[in-house]
Amino acid sequence: MFGDAVRTWLIEHGWQEQVAIGGVFGRWHEIVGEFNAQRLRPESYSEGELVVVADSATMATQARSMVRDLMRRLNQELGDGTVVSIKVRGPGFRRR
Repeated sequence: MFGDAVRTWLIEHGWQEQVAIGGVFGRWHEIVGEFNAQRLRPESYSEGELVVVADSATMATQARSMVRDLMRRLNQELGDGTVVSIKVRGPGFRRR
């Protein structure tokens, strides 16, 4: 009952997605596996786009090849259509 009330409140305030994403960030290693979690980290999520940072250029390339599978897995966790794109950045990327 309490969980339902909290869920309703989150939906009414538009925060359900942010809470779900926070849960994914907290369980990242479970979702992507230990090997990938040690080499990839979620950086941000906004308007359906997840940004992931790789620890090497090689891992960034590998992660780009896994984007479809990763999106499928994340949408299973979060609900269909929550993640519509994944951007993979390599090490040393600087935002402008």
